[in-house]
Amino acid sequence: MPGFNPDAAARTLASARLEHRAVSPLPAGVAPADAAAGYAVQGLLHELLSAAGEGALAGHKIGCTTKVMREKLGIDQPCAGRIHARRLLASGGRWTVAGLIKPSVECEIAIRLGRDLPPIPRYYTAANMRSAVESCMASIELCDDRYTDREAVGVPTLIADDFYNVGCALGHEVTGWQSIDLAAIGGAMRINGRETGRGKGSDIMDHPLNALAWLANLRASEGRHLKAGEFVTLGSIVSSQRVAAGDQVEIEIESLGGISLAIE
Repeated sequence: MPGFNPDAAARTLASARLEHRAVSPLPAGVAPADAAAGYAVQGLLHELLSAAGEGALAGHKIGCTTKVMREKLGIDQPCAGRIHARRLLASGGRWTVAGLIKPSVECEIAIRLGRDLPPIPRYYTAANMRSAVESCMASIELCDDRYTDREAVGVPTLIADDFYNVGCALGHEVTGWQSIDLAAIGGAMRINGRETGRGKGSDIMDHPLNALAWLANLRASEGRHLKAGEFVTLGSIVSSQRVAAGDQVEIEIESLGGISLAIE
């Protein structure tokens, strides 16, 4: 794209993230014009965040893999982001939302990879994802709607900025997951004891491993392939929910267990 400056976009987004400032539409020549440009900015953004103390990249997130989230956001494609080690929480942990703009949480199925997924002659599919998954777990994605006008900011910039993500909490890892029908299991989220949404694995692109295959193909095409030991959150099976200090979040995924988080 003539005149496009991905470095300027990455620096703008990095400073806004680190200083908890809202993101306004980026100016012409700085704003990525399509998804590919957005992912190019995203790669540079993570280099800046790591250098600023956010830690190594530990995993990945996929957004808009379910109808409920596509309808909520008005976006018709999955969108991927990456998560730094510093932004990981465990079940029973505390998430400090001071300084965030519009914090929210999502109820997700996550996996951890047991092997690398480098480029292959043909595309990855759900079928060849099964042997790559070491464990499955429940996960709470931590999000922040930090955009002054989401539609004006545009999907490519949302992609560049990790599509709302600011971290995640991971539950107990289930290694004997092969007997579990990931498409059939259901899950729900409760905030302060009240159920706020319920869904099932098949809501995620008909099968959660379809989402994983989509991400594996995307990252392999970029030369940033998925690696053994990394985790992937596969998309929310319920609509995202705003939270505030004092809230208690709980999710439960059938066969994978539950996870809780205190908001402070």
